[in-house]
Amino acid sequence: MKQIKEYNCETGIVTIRDATNAEITQMAIDAENLAARKAEAEAKARAKAAAEGKLAALGLTTDDLRALGL
Repeated sequence: MKQIKEYNCETGIVTIRDATNAEITQMAIDAENLAARKAEAEAKARAKAAAEGKLAALGLTTDDLRALGL
């Protein structure tokens, strides 16, 4: 079973307890969401690199596109 570590900032007491089913479910959801955000960021980075490569092949830079208002 997963465990939760709770810190009480006022007293300095640390408590370790078993996670509830709801907390375990939320941990799984959070992990899936994090993985999806990472995959999305990686896909955007690959698309940007590909677009910059195509621009370079045409002899253009992203600054050239900004100058054109694109």
